[in-house]
Amino acid sequence: MTDAFLRSRERGPDELVADYPPLPVPLVVPIYDNHTHLEIEDGASSLDFKEQLDRASSVGVRGVVQVGTDLETSRWSAEVASHEPRVLAAVALHPNEAPDLEAKGLLDEHLAGIAELATRPRVRAIGETGLDFFRTGEDGRDAQIRSFEAHIAIAKEHDLALQIHDRDAHRDVLRVLRRVGAPERTVFHCFSGDAEFAKEVADSGWFLSFAGTVTFKNAGALREALETIPRANILIETDALYLTPMPWRGRPNSSYLLPHTLRFMAEHLGTDVSMLAAQISSNTEAVYGRWDDNSVDTPTDPIDRPAEAP
Repeated sequence: MTDAFLRSRERGPDELVADYPPLPVPLVVPIYDNHTHLEIEDGASSLDFKEQLDRASSVGVRGVVQVGTDLETSRWSAEVASHEPRVLAAVALHPNEAPDLEAKGLLDEHLAGIAELATRPRVRAIGETGLDFFRTGEDGRDAQIRSFEAHIAIAKEHDLALQIHDRDAHRDVLRVLRRVGAPERTVFHCFSGDAEFAKEVADSGWFLSFAGTVTFKNAGALREALETIPRANILIETDALYLTPMPWRGRPNSSYLLPHTLRFMAEHLGTDVSMLAAQISSNTEAVYGRWDDNSVDTPTDPIDRPAEAP
């Protein structure tokens, strides 16, 4: 896991200070976590990715999309998905990676690696890609935009979904998507905009994925965004191991905690939890396809976490 990706996760009050929370009450109707990072370790309290998946299965989270953020984690994501029926993969270079790779003359080489991974059957999305102007200044924006456009082209070439990372760059993300044309299935991962921006995204036919941040007390604008859009445009995620939903904010996140976010969203929308779960599961399969498609191989060796970047 690269420093650039980890820097893009602002810790602040969400500094991980304790062990994983207990299991929530299982859901009656299962859902999917459409964005997680099973490869990230959390020191002594780390869970093996299979244990994370087992916990998720036990509470009604039937599958996850494991998301790469550089070439190494993307390769790992594709490898795990090829052997694990509860996992589909998304592969990409995180936008914060692009300026450094460009400066080293490696961006095109790494993009070619992502394009190769896009041909694998259980790679169902290109992501997380997009723009992040929170940590990248003016001098790195051209590289981010070039990388974003290349990822969009890969997604369209292979008819894959696109998972967008958008931080402090709402208008610029929209400009790029409209200039080059968005893939048919486009997801704003960990949606962070207001109601006006949410309506603009949904009116374009794109999906908005809500993480544990929607449960935070100071996230009123995000809840207004949730109220604004059709339920056919809603997805749900953890972005684990950060953004843990209430009441466990500050503890490590994992896909098995997704029921907390779902139940909060259902209560806020005044709807039945199982009805919302069924809608979101249908939406998720419409974006990524089915998890149980008989394209899983039996691994010959244990699958280790990806190596740390030098």
